[in-house]
Amino acid sequence: MFPDQKIALKELEAAGALNPGPWTKHSYNVALAAKRIAAQCGHLEEEKAFVCGLLHDIGRRTGVAALRHTIDGYDYATAQGWDEVARVCLTHSFPIKDIEADIAKKDVTAAQYAFIKQYLENIEYNDYDTLIILCDALADAEGFCLLEKRFVDTTRRYGIYPFTVERWNKTLGYKDHFEGIMKRSVYSVLSEGEKGTKNWFLV
Repeated sequence: MFPDQKIALKELEAAGALNPGPWTKHSYNVALAAKRIAAQCGHLEEEKAFVCGLLHDIGRRTGVAALRHTIDGYDYATAQGWDEVARVCLTHSFPIKDIEADIAKKDVTAAQYAFIKQYLENIEYNDYDTLIILCDALADAEGFCLLEKRFVDTTRRYGIYPFTVERWNKTLGYKDHFEGIMKRSVYSVLSEGEKGTKNWFLV
């Protein structure tokens, strides 16, 4: 299950009041990217993609966090009965299904670490998981951007880790996957509509 768009927007607004920051604008742009790509893929629901994008970082409602925001989001969405949102809250930070491949600080308890590790080992990603992972990289607080820009920004912020290149390659692979379905470039899809607004980078 997942909430409708109006509820999801209210949830994001409330979460932003609890923990103000650019993450809410980023979340909205992830949602827009996910909806636009889903619209070009016959097997994906636009509203579900939009809502999952809006709420993928909802765990940040509890405050500034690194890895912990994934499990906080999972727990919050699960408590609301939104199992499909809970899923992307946990999967969106892991282009590679390995908790040790995450580059963020492991600010979780031992029990939370064990849960995330087991969850990732026992799940098979679906196209909503990989869509939100991709859109998380395609969107920042200002709008849409080239994956290469996000990769550079992330590397400057976190440095180079053993899994850095593999994470990039996985994300690029997800881009290739959706472009194969759509028969067109992700960037051309994202550049359509709402041109000239502050929420969009034309690429």
